[in-house]
This record gives sequence, structure tokens and C-alpha cells, in this order.
Amino acid sequence: MAKDKLLYTCNQCGAQAPKWAGQCGDCGAWNSLEETLVSGASPRTARFADYAPAVVQSMQDVAAGAEVRQSSGLAELDRVLGGGVVEGSVILIGGDPGIGKSTLLLQCMAALSARQPVLYVTGEESVQQVSMRAQRLGLSVAALRLLTETQVERIIVCAERERPRVLVIDSIQTVYTEALQSAPGAVAQVRESAAQLVRYAKHTGTALFLVGHVTKEGTLAGPRVLEHMVDTVLYFEGDGASSYRVIRAVKNRFGAVNEIGMFAMTEKGLREVSNPSAIFLSRHAEPVPGSVIMVTREGSRPLLVEVQVLVDESHASNPRRVTLGLDQNRLAMLLAVLHRHGGVAMYDQDVFVNVVGGVRVTETGADLAVVLAALSSLRSRPLPRDLVVFGELGLAGEVRPVQSGEARLREAVKHGFKQAIIPAANVPKGGLKGMEIHAVQRLSEALDVLRG
Repeated sequence: MAKDKLLYTCNQCGAQAPKWAGQCGDCGAWNSLEETLVSGASPRTARFADYAPAVVQSMQDVAAGAEVRQSSGLAELDRVLGGGVVEGSVILIGGDPGIGKSTLLLQCMAALSARQPVLYVTGEESVQQVSMRAQRLGLSVAALRLLTETQVERIIVCAERERPRVLVIDSIQTVYTEALQSAPGAVAQVRESAAQLVRYAKHTGTALFLVGHVTKEGTLAGPRVLEHMVDTVLYFEGDGASSYRVIRAVKNRFGAVNEIGMFAMTEKGLREVSNPSAIFLSRHAEPVPGSVIMVTREGSRPLLVEVQVLVDESHASNPRRVTLGLDQNRLAMLLAVLHRHGGVAMYDQDVFVNVVGGVRVTETGADLAVVLAALSSLRSRPLPRDLVVFGELGLAGEVRPVQSGEARLREAVKHGFKQAIIPAANVPKGGLKGMEIHAVQRLSEALDVLRG
């Protein structure tokens, strides 16, 4: 067997060096050299040498069968995964410390272990700590197998002996391989350890869950290639001051992207929230200016959220444009459209926009709602309490349709709303029972509806 060889590769230009240096000699980048294993037979190569060799096949000879899925025991997690856990899939879950990643996986593994072998590998906690958490949550984990280990070669040996159908690594930043000399958590260690685990999962058909840390910017720590190596990337989000948690799929080879699942953190762990719209709707005692309900879309689920806008006189030379949950640059564009095509100027006003509940709205369907809420705050005239609004605004003042308009309207009707201002192209054929629909094609028409 050839001897392993270590080289240092620049993550900016790809140049290689035999020794580590603070600066790349080719491109001049600082602290960009990373330890890599580039030649020789590595332990992962030797370990998988007993598997059957690869066979080249014609596409027409391959039977396209449906993937085998199994329920995780949590309906909201199944929704985000696309219907359940696929055999042989690799799922990466990231989130802030203490957000509930380990709690979510422990509840999921407790349900799965009742039907099939499950191995939970913890590198951050002892088996006693995991057992105490399961007892505190009231979970039945008699069949769940636990392992405290951080060396990836030993983890794979134990997995080959236990033969689990589901394997959990908590977390990938604590795992290291003996083939590299860098400390656990280094870029090279995370990449090489994940590669060995992914290879094991694909060859054995084991569903693999990897827990990943996130940086202060909210992205997964470690190399970006880690997200490309896995099948599904989930982000566990939530506000520390709120008990609600959102799990969001940003990559999914077996389901829809940007699908979300809602949970509430309780003393007994995470509880599923089947009707998330009710969380983000704050019913005021009386109508207030600057508040409007919009229907956004997260994955395949329509979601009602409240958009609040405060317009106040500015005493600075540059009025402030502050957004929470929306794109700040898009707010500036919408105010320009309102001035040009609606005749309403806010160049001397501070504008603050907030999406209630900490929801992030990334789609353009919030444009019309933001503009109407800003006008309501400026004029101090409340909008009707039973009104919902959605639609995209173009630079020419036109109101463009959005995706799944009828599904959004049905979600609004279900929550008792009676009026809607929507793009004309989103009006369902034959109307909708219990909903008065105002179809608009331009911003001026929407403003006319508000004037009555």
C-alpha cells in the first residue's frame, strides 16, 4: 500500500505547497493554505475495498424505481424532507447553539428506533447526558444505540458491526480522521471525515444525519463543499426570545427547496405546529395604521403574516430605510415606484418595515403589501381588518402575478378574511366563495380601491 502524503492547497487559487505558510506563494492570499490528503491509499480507500466494484450501465437498462422513504415520526420534519427519510440519503442540519438540533434528532431517533436499528454517535456529550435528556423529554429510547466517539475510522468500524439503518453524527465538527494532523474542526478534517461517512452511507444504504455548527453570520461552519457532498441541507432557525422554531430546507435532492416546518419548544421538547399562520397573525383590539396581512409562500405552504410599516418625519439629511424580514434595497425601489406611479413622496420620511414573528420574506409577493402599509401609516388611516394583500410591483407601476395565487386566497378564507387586493392574473376562475376580490393591474388601481 502506498504511503499517504500530505500537501497544503490554497483554497483561493488551488496552488499546492509541501509545507504550510501564512501566505500563498502563487496568488498572495493570506491564511488560505489547507491541509489535504492527495496521494497514496487512504484509510477510507482501504476500508471500502471489499465493496463490489463499480459497473458501467446504459441509461435504458437502469430501472427508475421510486425512492424508499420512512417517516421520521415528526410530520413537520417529513414535510421538509419531502415526505420522509430516504434510504442512503445524507442530511446536514445546521443551527445556532442551543436552538434544539440535538433535541429534534433525539425525538426523531426515538421514533425511528422502535422500527429499525439506529445508532446515535455523540462527540459533544456523554451517553449519560443524552440519556438524561431523553428521560427529561419522556422519550422511549430502549432500542436506541448510543456511542461516544470522535474518530471517524472507529465510528465506521462500530457502524459496520452494528449495521444501523439510520446513523446520526452529533456533530461533524468534533469528528476527525487519523490520516490528517490538523485539529478536529479544521477545514480539512471536516471535509475528509464527512467524505468517509458519506461514502459509507452510500455503499450501505444507511440514512445519515450530520449536525453542523454555524458561524456568527448564520452559515454552516467548515468548507462550502460540505453542502455539496450531502443530499439535503436543513437550517434550524429561531429567535432566542421566542419559543417557536423554523426548520428550512435550502437544498433537497428528494423534495422541494425552501420548504419549512414549524415547531414550538416546550418543557417536553419540540412540539409540531400544524397551523403556523395563526402564530404570525396578531389580532389588534382595534384597527391600527401601517399594518396589513399578506399571504406569502414557503415551499408548498401558504403562510399568512403581518407586515407593519412605520412612516415618521425625518430630521436627518438622509432619511432612514430600515427593514426586518425584508430586503432593504427592495424597500427603496418600492418607495420610488410609489412616488413615480402613485404620486406619494416619502423622501423626507423615515420608513421602518417589520415582518411580525421574525419571519423572513424573500419573495416579491410582499411588494404590494409593503406599499399599502406604508401609505396607511403616512396617512394614519387603518386598512380593513379583514383585508389580505399580495402581488409583485414592477418599475413601470404594474402589479404582476405571483405563484399559487388561488392557494393563498384559500388560506386567507380559512382564517376568516373577507377582502383581498391581488393581481388580476391571480383571480381564480369563478371567484372564491366568501371572499370579495379586488383585481388590480396597476398600482394606481390598488390605491383607488383603498380610497373607495
